[in-house]
Amino acid sequence: MQHRTLGRTGRDVSVIGLGTWQLGADWGEVSEADARAVLDASAEAGVTFFDTADVYGDGRSESLIGAWRRDNPDAPLTVATKMGRRVEQIPANYVLENFRDWTDRSRRNLGVDTLDLVQLHCPPTAVYSADAVFDALDTLVAEQAIAAYGVSVETTAEALAAIARPSVATVQIILNAFRLKPLDEVLAAAIEAGVGIIARVPLASGLLSGRYSHDTEFAANDHRSFNRHGEAFDQGETFSGVDYDQGVEAAQEFSALAASAELAPATAALAWVSQLPGVSSVIPGARSTAQAQANAAAGSVPELGEAFTAAVRDLYDRRFRADVHPRW
Repeated sequence: MQHRTLGRTGRDVSVIGLGTWQLGADWGEVSEADARAVLDASAEAGVTFFDTADVYGDGRSESLIGAWRRDNPDAPLTVATKMGRRVEQIPANYVLENFRDWTDRSRRNLGVDTLDLVQLHCPPTAVYSADAVFDALDTLVAEQAIAAYGVSVETTAEALAAIARPSVATVQIILNAFRLKPLDEVLAAAIEAGVGIIARVPLASGLLSGRYSHDTEFAANDHRSFNRHGEAFDQGETFSGVDYDQGVEAAQEFSALAASAELAPATAALAWVSQLPGVSSVIPGARSTAQAQANAAAGSVPELGEAFTAAVRDLYDRRFRADVHPRW
């Protein structure tokens, strides 16, 4: 497993991390035993970075990680959580009093005095220009409630605004073979500023695994059913915002590209994102130990090279650029 520095946190983390939205909610049911098995398998495979949020299962994901951490006190681990989605999404709610309440709850769930990394969870765009918000986050660092802070964003414009903030340690953004706009400016700006990039939705909600067909059905409580058109939250969080049927067809092309590199589609997709300059860690989710192990294996894939990247860009340009690039 390769490792990178997680931006201004200074922490060393595995280039393949674990996103734990699946262990909380919105991806169908995952039992506690299965969730613990995913955490075990990920750590055994060399993953040292878990990403969660206070709203994943209303704290379930954080609590599962907290219990795992208590049982594995010597495991090298950095845990990033998120806050801000527990209230109405208006800038007036992004204040120190709420930040203290939310981080106190997360500290209890995770069983720690100081949170490793707290990210604002895709806040309203106006938040990025509010000095008082970042002053409040600096206060939490001074109070040792959090060690560092970052933001999770929906758009590249928000990412660039966050990177310009002097104490933002990390930016989490959707980045995969079907969402290439961050390659235009964001990665270069992050490198120059020393900000870590956490790449989320790296498999386009599973499309890039190549396992789905036009007839695949998802559970009613899976966001791939109820948020396909942005009914519950930003559409870009589900299948990266691409049309599902077009995504299935594009995934078949990507699978052929992966096969040319003698890799499974998901492995190739994760390895490619992890090898982009400026990316600190990629956080695929997993619902089983097999998925966790397969994801982690992408962290040791040899360099895929410029020809592979050129093919990814060509696929994106033909299939998605016109619809996706202007939106996010």
